[in-house]
Amino acid sequence: MSASTYDDKHIQTLSAIEHIRQRTGMYIGRTGDGSQYEDGIYILLKEVIDNAVDEFIMGYGKRIEISLEYDTGEVVVRDYGRGIPLGKVVECVSEINTGAKFNESGGAFELSVGMNGVGTKAVNALSTQFEVRAFRDGEYSEAFFERGSLVSKKRGKCGSPQRNGTYVRFIPDAGIFKKFQFREEHVLRRLRMYAYLNAGLTLEFNKTKIVSENGLLDLIHDEVQFEKLYQPFHYRSKMLELVFTHTNRFSEDYYSFVNGQFTNDGGTHLSAFKEGLLKAVNEFSKKRFDGDDVREGIVGAIAIRLKEPIFESQTKNKLGNQEIRSELVAEVKRVVEEMLHREPDEAAKLISKVEETGKLRAELNAVKKLVRERSRAVTVRVPQLKDCKRHLHKQKGTGLDTMIFITEGQSAAGSIVSCRDVNTQAIFTLKGKPLNVCDLKRDALYKNVEIYNLMQSLDIEETVDRLRYQKVILATDADVDGLHIRNLMITLFLRFFDRVIKEGHLYVLETPLFRVRNKKETFYCYSEEERAAAVKACGRNPEITRFKGLGEISPDEFKAFIGKSMRLTPVDSSRDRDLKDTVDFYMGRNTQERRQYIMDNLVITEESLS
Repeated sequence: MSASTYDDKHIQTLSAIEHIRQRTGMYIGRTGDGSQYEDGIYILLKEVIDNAVDEFIMGYGKRIEISLEYDTGEVVVRDYGRGIPLGKVVECVSEINTGAKFNESGGAFELSVGMNGVGTKAVNALSTQFEVRAFRDGEYSEAFFERGSLVSKKRGKCGSPQRNGTYVRFIPDAGIFKKFQFREEHVLRRLRMYAYLNAGLTLEFNKTKIVSENGLLDLIHDEVQFEKLYQPFHYRSKMLELVFTHTNRFSEDYYSFVNGQFTNDGGTHLSAFKEGLLKAVNEFSKKRFDGDDVREGIVGAIAIRLKEPIFESQTKNKLGNQEIRSELVAEVKRVVEEMLHREPDEAAKLISKVEETGKLRAELNAVKKLVRERSRAVTVRVPQLKDCKRHLHKQKGTGLDTMIFITEGQSAAGSIVSCRDVNTQAIFTLKGKPLNVCDLKRDALYKNVEIYNLMQSLDIEETVDRLRYQKVILATDADVDGLHIRNLMITLFLRFFDRVIKEGHLYVLETPLFRVRNKKETFYCYSEEERAAAVKACGRNPEITRFKGLGEISPDEFKAFIGKSMRLTPVDSSRDRDLKDTVDFYMGRNTQERRQYIMDNLVITEESLS
């Protein structure tokens, strides 16, 4: 076999626009279809809004108008800042490494998010249409692009009075963002974050105003869905803002920002916050608490402003400036200690929470040790797990196509096992109805063999960061028992592993309720409406089969339902602002209020009577 030829003709030089379009992930992360918060279409929106917010930070323009057409994906952003200098409009949105944010001495932008001269150019390159118009002192300059290529430009005087600022309109390229669809909840969440970080800024989205007066304090009050054990501690200066409180949850939840950019992977400032907080609590209490005990159940937010932030990628998810760490740790320690002394009653509640967590952790460690010893004595593998060959590795970005189906009973598991992709699809079989953990403590997870095995299978016992599958899919029957099992599993994740839900890993598998067929065609129907349409399409006397459980679907048929056309419904808790009350009401102790609710809303169908 001859060696592959490698010569001059194999060397290519791509233009900046071509490189962005061919290596999209380098600039905006994953593309996605809009179902996840971090999908690329939201990064495009963010890059444009970032420039508008930079104007506000520098003291120009207190309002940003955003409009979005969900059908077409068209986005319009209008700010009332200084406007792009008219002679540089084309260059600023189309030429890499062009901008006003490279001046080390500050100048026009001192505390900007975008320092790399890439953001808006990436939006331009990844849009089928991109239009920009700058207004300055009665004059304007505009340019129109298609997929990053200049189509037309124009400059002149405004025919009607226009306030200074910049207008940007774009439509994401459907050839890159396959079947994309903006989701209102993801857009609104991003806009709320902008408001929390920039108190006094008004964002008007499709005529709805979003504004925050109290900054990150509003974030904690608005976004935290569970009961706070004490009033949040809040500190704000020009360069640093932080807020934190505790809940009775078991996870740590943080919102971290640099120059208004949400750094969902944290970085130097977040690790400094954690260290400074621990030192402050220990100094205040004159004790030596463990860091895990101090942080369990914490909900916090930290925002810093830097003149020269260094991010680990263009997507700006993680801050890399190590030179600021020691100084920031000292500042966090100082301000937190001052707040604890200033609010002794709230501080006492914090210390009490940490002490209780320490006691529970000691008890839990004893239970863990006993369970692990028993587990090793029996077997080294989980008997309920049919594993796949590949697994998720978040840091490397591999295994993004992996999934695990949590099924009810052997019959459903058998159908999936027979037709699954052994490389990417695993199955965990429940032996019955799982334990309702709504009102239980964490040690119950270790005392229950089935839940413990599930934790081991997912590898989320210590941290969700080690989750072995990209998607955790609840595959239960579409009957009363199946729905009950589904709710019990969702309660487990909400109660103890809510990051699995927050990070978009938990799904419900939708399977057909009916099969309608004649000699020529077969229709699988997921609703009564689809069944009616299928019956009409099949004509006279079609064969109608009602699937009462997953085990009734043959492996040959089931293969299509877990293949490329698989229907999944993501479990999303972001819309429920009173999540704790919701979970307690439906899954907590059997209260008179719930019994009355069931009686008032009970529906008896003809099928159940038959």
